[in-house]
Amino acid sequence: MEAISFSNIAGIIITFISLLLALFVHSVKSSNAISNKLFATYLVLNAIEFTGFYSFLIFDAPTNILVASREFSYLQMPVLYLYVLSVCYSDFKLQWKHLWHIVPYIIGNLVMIPRFYLGSVAEKSNLFDNFNSLPESYFSHIALHLQSIVYLTLSFIVLKRAKKIFKENYSSNTIETYYWLFQLILFTSTLYGFAIVKNILKFFGKPTFFEASHNILVIGVLCFVCWYVLKALKYPNLFNGVDSKTKLTTEFDEEDQKSNIDLKEIEQLIAYMKNEKPYLNPSLSIRSLAEKIKMNSRELSVLINQHLNQHFFDFVNEFRIEEAKSILKNPEKKEFTILEILYEVGFNSKSSFNTAFKKHTGLTPTQFRKTK
Repeated sequence: MEAISFSNIAGIIITFISLLLALFVHSVKSSNAISNKLFATYLVLNAIEFTGFYSFLIFDAPTNILVASREFSYLQMPVLYLYVLSVCYSDFKLQWKHLWHIVPYIIGNLVMIPRFYLGSVAEKSNLFDNFNSLPESYFSHIALHLQSIVYLTLSFIVLKRAKKIFKENYSSNTIETYYWLFQLILFTSTLYGFAIVKNILKFFGKPTFFEASHNILVIGVLCFVCWYVLKALKYPNLFNGVDSKTKLTTEFDEEDQKSNIDLKEIEQLIAYMKNEKPYLNPSLSIRSLAEKIKMNSRELSVLINQHLNQHFFDFVNEFRIEEAKSILKNPEKKEFTILEILYEVGFNSKSSFNTAFKKHTGLTPTQFRKTK
């Protein structure tokens, strides 16, 4: 029996954490159940792949189960992409057309049938001993890396459009969803990029370089898994999506964009924001605000995004920052902490509050308080 290495131990830990989080995500009650199920599925697929770090502890000899477990890697990126869609768009539903995403998985298994699935145990053992020199190995690595590039690119495209919709229609509570997804895809891209470098070293580099890069990747994966566990537990409300029927103002009909919005309507909106302070609600959306002021949501969106030349997100945050400034300048509220203030004015994270505050004032909240 081979000695147990660092990657073996790390693989067991990663598998356990991934399965534990998958169980938690799948069982928690949420208004966006499809999103949670997809994320749980992605975590399970990750756990299956990570068994490759210690598969020799499970299998005495290569079996069809071992071969099949490796082919599940083809499903990871499609499930992650569908997860991104489901989080961005709350009305997302799995449809028959989504089955085309499993085509690479089917092709990958077909490639393995002749010599792996249909081979004897002895033949499989010989093949696995020389796996890196086989055509199947080259095909598998190239196909998986190309697939990851395609799906990660598609995910970034979806996020780019979703960010614009978030900013035009939602306030800080929902924009956090975008930041979570962007960080998830960015970190995943970084790990897959490093995996490509590692596999290049596997085929063309020195064994010592490959081993070092493999251990670095294992540490990166372990840190990544721990990160999204902490993120999911700390921010359980990250899975709020937007209606995919929501449009950008630039997609409205020309008639919508030239709607008869006069100065009086703008003044009424500003007065309502100052007097009623709806921005104190962190979940404020352009639809809920339109209902409060009895205005068509499309007209309100055009008013803010076109006539005031602001995203709804920035428009709302201006009032929140002004409210925060008044609290920071109030000597009777000098005992209020920055954290207490940001929650009181409608923000739900310190990072987003500090970013918005500095954008509008050029100072951090702490610096602003000291100057007054």
